[in-house]
Amino acid sequence: MSINTVLVVGAGIMGGGIAQLCAQQGLNAVISDIKLEFSENAKKRIQKGLAKRVEAGKITADNMNGILSRIAVAGDLSPAKEADIVIECVVEDIGIKKQVFAELDRLAKPGVILVTNTTSLSISTMAEATKRPDKVVQMHFFNPPTIMKLVEIMPGKKTSQATLQAAEAFAKQLGKDPVVCKNEAPAGIVSRILGQLLNEATWLVASGVAEPKDVDKAMKLGANHPMGPLELVDMIGLDTHRAKMVTLRTQLNDPRYQHPKLIDEMIESGKLGRKSGKGFYTYGEK
Repeated sequence: MSINTVLVVGAGIMGGGIAQLCAQQGLNAVISDIKLEFSENAKKRIQKGLAKRVEAGKITADNMNGILSRIAVAGDLSPAKEADIVIECVVEDIGIKKQVFAELDRLAKPGVILVTNTTSLSISTMAEATKRPDKVVQMHFFNPPTIMKLVEIMPGKKTSQATLQAAEAFAKQLGKDPVVCKNEAPAGIVSRILGQLLNEATWLVASGVAEPKDVDKAMKLGANHPMGPLELVDMIGLDTHRAKMVTLRTQLNDPRYQHPKLIDEMIESGKLGRKSGKGFYTYGEK
């Protein structure tokens, strides 16, 4: 399978990061969302990040311009007609994802693989919305996609072996070191293990055991984690973290994934983490 053009559906942090990764590897990437403005904003974020790397002497201005020239933007799914592979990164809502997959299936060329970057929702349920369930697969990139080496690949119930092999080859084409799960399971490997760790950290704060900075310091110095769990929750987004916990709590019927009321209160007050400027920590321009 020859991949030159990648459509990334969803202009959020992950969607923009995956599009940048593809462009950095010499591929043409299209970022699409429900409004062109959202896609344009994602490209502006990429440009801003690359400009900082130029200032720091990590890349040249020519490198930056080359990457940006390979990123296009769209406000609908029509670019699926020309894509060699499609990666879905929309909100973690199974109803919305099914609608997106049904439309992608209608537009994409026969044989094109439809990828979901979901961390907790059913791959098979998304595949049911298409006429190519054998070509629907999960490729879970990690944040930030341009840096993190791992991609978790997981099949749905009807995903073919050829699709799994193609997804693994594509991950390697992007410079990643993939792992392939044998069967479909909620949240795969990393999110399943990490979800409990992050959730337990929020419970420590909610129950008054320690302040966020001390929870994070303890895990960085005591467990050699490069980033504290609450710093990571802020980076992921409290709303995204909660959505994962709700899904895992429901699908696995496991009380260990029950999130504290503190998370609901923070989300209701607009404290979503880095993306809103405030979560367990406060973020400024710096």
